[in-house]
Amino acid sequence: MTIFSKVYTLTFSLIYSLVKSLSLILRIVISKLSIRDCIIQIKAVGVNSIIIIVTSGVFIGLVLSLQGYYTLSKFGAHSLLGVMVALSVLRELGPVVTAMLFAGRACSSITSEIGLMKATDQINSLKVMNVNPISFILSTRFWACMISGPILALIFATVAILAGFILAEAALGISYGEFWSNIQSSVTASDISNGIIKSIVFAFITAWIALYQGYYCIPDSNGIAKATTKTVVYCCMSVLGADLILTSIMFGGV
Repeated sequence: MTIFSKVYTLTFSLIYSLVKSLSLILRIVISKLSIRDCIIQIKAVGVNSIIIIVTSGVFIGLVLSLQGYYTLSKFGAHSLLGVMVALSVLRELGPVVTAMLFAGRACSSITSEIGLMKATDQINSLKVMNVNPISFILSTRFWACMISGPILALIFATVAILAGFILAEAALGISYGEFWSNIQSSVTASDISNGIIKSIVFAFITAWIALYQGYYCIPDSNGIAKATTKTVVYCCMSVLGADLILTSIMFGGV
């Protein structure tokens, strides 16, 4: 096979996958949604992810506070520690780290679950019973991710800032007023809203990838394993790429 034919095959495969994924997400968005099933999925993908989100938020907040203090102290600006922690978490680390943790914890589970349903002919059984699998299985998980993602990002940001404050006051000598007054004067509503917008976009991307990989995976153990791995890798890479674009638009003046 020549290089030209390899490039042609790869290009055609990418275009075909893109068309399939666009068709799938369109059918998911316009399909009927069961509120009851969606709530069940919110518990599965959102509530069950809170522990890892909170734990990671604590560690991120502590590390940011510690590193930020020693860096700012070199310039005599340690009083700005609260601002540095808050802006770092609200603008970048909150949405990005939450999305990556969500991809590893929830989206991989969604892909493997749907892949297993496909391997055991549960999806075909739904079609035989005239039940739309897009609406019954995929739509509920998609909207559960869309709801859970931003909420988890806000929880992560809140926990990280509080953890950073506790360390700053207890071990670094930063007073309560010094930490929070600078945050109040420097952090704007747009910083919070931009972080929420990022988390919504990331939730959309990660849910889309997870559902696509699960629904179109090869229905055997090897195929499900590969699809699950692809979900985590593609989600993380897509989140980082989307973060660059969104940051350029929101904060770079592009």
